Amino acid sequence: MTGNAQFQNRAWVIRGLVIGVFALFLLQLLRLQVISSDYKELAKDRTVRKVTIYPDRGQIFDRNGKLIVLNKPIYNLMVIPSQVKEMDTAKFCALLGIDRDYFDTKMAAARRFSSLHASVFFPQIDGETYAGIEEYMYQFPGFFPEIRTVRGYPYASAAHVLGYVTEVDSADISRSDGYYKSGDYIGKSGVERSYENILRGKKGYRYMVVDAHNRLMGSLADGTMDEAAEAGKNVTLTIDIELQQFAEALMAGKKGAVVAIEPTTGEILCLVSSPTFDPNLLSGSNRSKNFGRLVMDEGRPLNNRALTGYYPPGSQFKAVMALLGLQSGTLTADQGYPCGGGYRMSGHTVGCHGHPAPANVVMGIQHSCNAYFCYVLRHYIDDQEGSTADNLALLKEQLASFGIGVRTGVDLPGEKPGNVPDPEDYNKIYGTNRWKSSNFITLGIGQDQMIVTPLQNANLMATIANSGYFIAPHIMKSVAGEDSLMQALNRRHQTSVNPVFFEPVIEGLSMVVKAGTARVARIDSIEVCGKTGTAENPHGKDHSQFSGFAPRNNPQIAVAVLVENSGFGATWAAPIASLVMEYYLTGTIAPSKQYLLERMLNANLLGNPIVPAPPVALPIEDPDILQRDTVVASR
Repeated sequence: MTGNAQFQNRAWVIRGLVIGVFALFLLQLLRLQVISSDYKELAKDRTVRKVTIYPDRGQIFDRNGKLIVLNKPIYNLMVIPSQVKEMDTAKFCALLGIDRDYFDTKMAAARRFSSLHASVFFPQIDGETYAGIEEYMYQFPGFFPEIRTVRGYPYASAAHVLGYVTEVDSADISRSDGYYKSGDYIGKSGVERSYENILRGKKGYRYMVVDAHNRLMGSLADGTMDEAAEAGKNVTLTIDIELQQFAEALMAGKKGAVVAIEPTTGEILCLVSSPTFDPNLLSGSNRSKNFGRLVMDEGRPLNNRALTGYYPPGSQFKAVMALLGLQSGTLTADQGYPCGGGYRMSGHTVGCHGHPAPANVVMGIQHSCNAYFCYVLRHYIDDQEGSTADNLALLKEQLASFGIGVRTGVDLPGEKPGNVPDPEDYNKIYGTNRWKSSNFITLGIGQDQMIVTPLQNANLMATIANSGYFIAPHIMKSVAGEDSLMQALNRRHQTSVNPVFFEPVIEGLSMVVKAGTARVARIDSIEVCGKTGTAENPHGKDHSQFSGFAPRNNPQIAVAVLVENSGFGATWAAPIASLVMEYYLTGTIAPSKQYLLERMLNANLLGNPIVPAPPVALPIEDPDILQRDTVVASR
């Protein structure tokens, strides 16, 4: 090869290397500026800040238009780690009231999240505190405020209904399809959780230019690129906040629950779980500390006993057992059964108290005869076509039509279904098909493996008041633009029992209050129907229960009350239920019942001092809002 040819070959190699290096440079430039967003984000974040505009969360009103949940402004101090420069850390910590360990920990967490994007450094600073540090913010590049709101509760009531709002966790973020990011808030329980998508609104964004001191200089492109936030929708709930406060006061010093429902609509008028707590405790900068205290409280105030408490229904169940017997044809309205102190079988007796022999369904319910309803269950199981297992399965199916043994469908999170035993349960205990009605005879009086929640008991009484149908209990009364939601909430559920069979049962429930075990529940000039129950408790004293409705004609309220470890139904539950019904129907408590009101308000069955919650001072513009720390006997 000649020298000239060798020179040309080397030239081509050099040209190839130059072209290759240039191509690599172009590819890297393409990746940085077009394909990858890192460089673009870094450049933009050094001159333009994308500020999230959080919408006002929807306010919440009670059924009478009283504002029961409002918004209060607070500030989150945000940080962008890549913009943090040399600064006086000691002064910064002193202004915030934090130490150096807190500063280092939060900065490390922010860097792990992202060096280019903002995250919360110090949450929920109130307006007065932030005003004291605002003038110094230019000294701390990389830090800036984000205006947020927290919830306020003027009535300091209905904590288990309303729920609370807190910061999102990783699971919330992963489920949100990109909507939530670290530092966002979300409804975690109650109405706040059930209706999060309605209450939260839609976030907006503002693109701001910042100077070398990290100070805002104005909007990018005169705000033409900004995206407006949309406020969450205001909602109206079904509860009567004054009735709620009244019921909570009656349950102070007691464990248990109160649920009141408007029978014709399924609207929940009040829902109390006791012990309860001030919902303001779970709002603001002290939320985490207060939450920890509530978790450790041995009274378990965070538990919603109305939806999740499991209790045998006891004698309250006798009304529905009579209905199923009448529907099946194994019982007639004028059927009588002997008692003589109880129901006897194979050397075992289901005891009963002294009362006249029940000659019909009305008397069986009026005197709450255990023997009567043991007979009713036995004939329901033994006298219908099919095997014992078949008829037990039928019992379970029919009870489900009353909302027993299944979730009622309430629009609050966490509801439990209760339990109605099925054939498989007894096959496990006695062997396959080696059992009969006598093995579960106490199902007829609401015992054995029968478990219900207080909400189910209230719904059962609403169903009886309606002579055979119910609207699923619900807490949402109205929200603009959500017609399909409201239609779904107001769907009617028909039971498996013909309406013609309800009259003798309703008469029996009326006689319970007129001349039976619940005479203490009578209300002047109002016919009350109801049933006491004493639920057996293997872990201590029995639970006191009562459920009923009033007035008998055109019922307006159905109530279930349970007081744990307090004895007979007529001792505590029936008086509380009667006072709740009277207060709702008349707006007052009659002078003749003041002694009963005082006894219920002052009774402390827990042994702990009853300390009334202090008034909550919140900025309220609505003159109709009443802030009360005591309950009056009229409204």
